[in-house]
Amino acid sequence: MADKLRIKLVRSCGPAVKKDQTATCRALGLRKINAVVEQPDNPSIRGMIFKVKHLVEVEEI
Repeated sequence: MADKLRIKLVRSCGPAVKKDQTATCRALGLRKINAVVEQPDNPSIRGMIFKVKHLVEVEEI
């Protein structure tokens, strides 16, 4: 496992997405399309990414 993950929002969390998935994007720190955040690599973050995997791209750093 890497120390950190770089997460990029590539699809909108707009009205077509379930509210819990929108909340997950917000909790990850993603607000706008193409926004990039770095998060620690741990099971809770991995679970959040799994929930919105169709909306984000992830890179291990």
